[in-house]
Amino acid sequence: MGRKVNVIGVGMTKFQKPGASDEYNVMAVNAAKAALADAKIPYSEVQAAYCGYVYGDSTCGQRSVYELGLTGIPVYNVNNNCSTGSTALMLAKQAIEGGIAECVLALGFEKMEKGALGSKFTDRTNPLEWQAGVMSKVQGFTSAPPAAQMFGGAGREYRFKYGTKRETFAKVSEKARKHASNNPYALFNQVLSVEEILASEEVFDPLTRYQCCPPTCGAGAAILCSDEFAKKHGISNPVWIAAQAMTTDYESSFKEDSMIKMVGYDMAKACAKKVYEEAGLGPKDVQVVELHDCFTANEILTYEALGLCEEGQAEKFIWDGDNTYGGKWVTNPSGGLLSKGHPLGATGLAQCTELVWQLRGTADKRQVPNAKVALQHNLGLGGACVITMYRAD
Repeated sequence: MGRKVNVIGVGMTKFQKPGASDEYNVMAVNAAKAALADAKIPYSEVQAAYCGYVYGDSTCGQRSVYELGLTGIPVYNVNNNCSTGSTALMLAKQAIEGGIAECVLALGFEKMEKGALGSKFTDRTNPLEWQAGVMSKVQGFTSAPPAAQMFGGAGREYRFKYGTKRETFAKVSEKARKHASNNPYALFNQVLSVEEILASEEVFDPLTRYQCCPPTCGAGAAILCSDEFAKKHGISNPVWIAAQAMTTDYESSFKEDSMIKMVGYDMAKACAKKVYEEAGLGPKDVQVVELHDCFTANEILTYEALGLCEEGQAEKFIWDGDNTYGGKWVTNPSGGLLSKGHPLGATGLAQCTELVWQLRGTADKRQVPNAKVALQHNLGLGGACVITMYRAD
């Protein structure tokens, strides 16, 4: 363990549909400026920038900070699939923790295209070929979007294993829409019923359209600093990172013929264990969670991976209301990826932004009462899981 790492500034743009957003560099600058204003420091105080994006040419990170200032600081470009934003955050945290810098910027952004995710390069090895190999063996391929087949297959495996109702998956999306209705930064603010969600077109059993996150454009940013920097700038009692870990795939991801494990369950479970051990806190100490609900199936799996409920108990957990206001935890008060949107490089930093607001008590209608400990889960196939615990004194 190195130095304590504080989050003194956060910011994000309102997420938009592809074709309706600003350019990636404009979104990135707007998010970064919001974080700097929140931290009440000029860009000249920032000593390094860690910039995450998935779809874009090399050095988009540099282009995204030029308007902030040409200060000559190192700029690192980060790509770790859907966990890119949290990976940039982790690298920024390590720079402060290790004494390399006193103040750094973590920035994530994405300008996405319409339609389902696809490979940009067809003349080389696909990085998800091992995941695709498991899917081919277990369930084969259909014409549905590949990610929906993977996570839908995991949901189907879970449903058959525990007898989970289709309505339970839709209930997760209903909750996401309800939470997002109070979030001005979310893409989808319209409340939907379980019946409306189930009636939307089927993408891949048990997933319907409203149970799949949409392609989204947006940006998020965070300013991290040391205790010494915070004191120097008169910043008292900032939110701080109590623990953070990253895991990648294990043998079980590929050798057990399990769609659940292939989409990252064991990664998430192991990562959560590391975080709880480092922080000296457990799930019961957490009040609010932002988790990677790219599909309703993954939210259900993640409840169990994070230890919010026992394996096979997610259905009861959901119908008892323990995943929302008035229950044991509030999960995805922002609306999550399902309703807030999922601009791949920005998601991890948007999660960070929401949780910092929650711990400061400034989340307006979404505020979780007495939030002191927050947990963030960000997952990318290929694979990387990043989990971060935040605290407020």
